[in-house]
Amino acid sequence: MNIATGAEERRVSVPGKPAGVAVHAGSGKFFTVSPDSKTVRRYALKTGDMEHALALDGGPIGIAVEPSGKRLFVSDWYNARIWVIDSATMALIGTLESGSAPAGIAISSDGQTLASADRDADQVSIFDLDSLQLRRRIGVGVRPFGLSFSSDGRLFVGNVGSDDVTVVSPETGAVLATIPVGARPYGIAFAMDRGFVTNQYADTVSVFDAKTLKVISSVDVGEYPEGIDATTDGAFVVVANWFSNSVSVIDAQTLEVVGEIETGDGPRAFGKFITAERSD
Repeated sequence: MNIATGAEERRVSVPGKPAGVAVHAGSGKFFTVSPDSKTVRRYALKTGDMEHALALDGGPIGIAVEPSGKRLFVSDWYNARIWVIDSATMALIGTLESGSAPAGIAISSDGQTLASADRDADQVSIFDLDSLQLRRRIGVGVRPFGLSFSSDGRLFVGNVGSDDVTVVSPETGAVLATIPVGARPYGIAFAMDRGFVTNQYADTVSVFDAKTLKVISSVDVGEYPEGIDATTDGAFVVVANWFSNSVSVIDAQTLEVVGEIETGDGPRAFGKFITAERSD
């Protein structure tokens, strides 16, 4: 869909109740994870054509593509691991050992660090992407699920069990702050030097200052908001409302909802789902 106009440009079939998504504009691809069918799929961004499907034997849910576009990472909820996949061939090339029930995964903007939210271990695992080695594990809040790196490299982790966001330094392992947010925080995005957090049970987005870490607003959105991402220019934040079958468009400066776009049934969009590239 076109965020500026609210128009749907294409609808693509993704079997198996898709949840995780990762767009990589540089390679012109996007990737999806369908937990029900245990399948990762690669699509052409311009046409929506499905190019490859990879069946996995565990519980795939979270997904991220490194900035170079060469490797794809998928969390395995059931087996405490992260699959490493060659994005071009869609072949499995390795695994990383995470904590119990890894959900969201995120990659730093410099492509050096990967983090997984290990929900049942109340921790995040930090990996070096050059060596694919574990750097450290950091205790966070209760049942971490979604997470995101800020532009300065800090890691922000949404804890669905303690209704807060833990801020950590991936480099030192230090816990820098805890930010109280709404009920069951799920996903996190950044725009205009602000952090935006979807609160599933509150039908809101909490907004905090990314420098002071103070909560500055709560924005009403649709029912059961999950996935959240910012436009490439940082002007808008887009929220997928699972139960409302819609996405809410928030002006990142005024914090007003400026659009509501209907979607198919049950949008989740767990990951990065916005690109400046348009389909044909």
